[in-house]
Amino acid sequence: MNFNDETTYKNVDFGDMPPQTFLLGLLSAFENRYQAVADKFFQEITWKQFFAVICINLCKESPTLNDLAEVMGSSHQNVKQILLKLERTGFVETRRDESDKRKQRIYVTEKCMRFCETHHTQSQIMMGKMFEGVDEDAIITTIQTIMKIEENLRSL
Repeated sequence: MNFNDETTYKNVDFGDMPPQTFLLGLLSAFENRYQAVADKFFQEITWKQFFAVICINLCKESPTLNDLAEVMGSSHQNVKQILLKLERTGFVETRRDESDKRKQRIYVTEKCMRFCETHHTQSQIMMGKMFEGVDEDAIITTIQTIMKIEENLRSL
């Protein structure tokens, strides 16, 4: 496959790079580019902080730090740092679990919910522009591929 036809990479010589290697590099580069755009978009919090909020909201019950680290695919220490910053800005709070006092659960605050509501429409517009020209079947195939790669990664 010739990757040199892509305008973003027109000055890069991929030689005989296997597509698997290119894909991993592409995912990393995409994450960096997306984070830069999202950090500017949200202004008040970073993309990683907003991703933590998304992951908290995905959980069936308010997660513990370990639960959230698992969902985010990040270390306990990294997630703790993100949460400390979110707590300082008033976006999340931690409370003792009612049934197990040893556990601390993470909750989004009213301020965070208002922030999410305020940015929802613009966020949807940005997502629409990002996925313009990409059909749903391609998106589903990409999701399935990345989930399979992640499954394989967990077994290493």
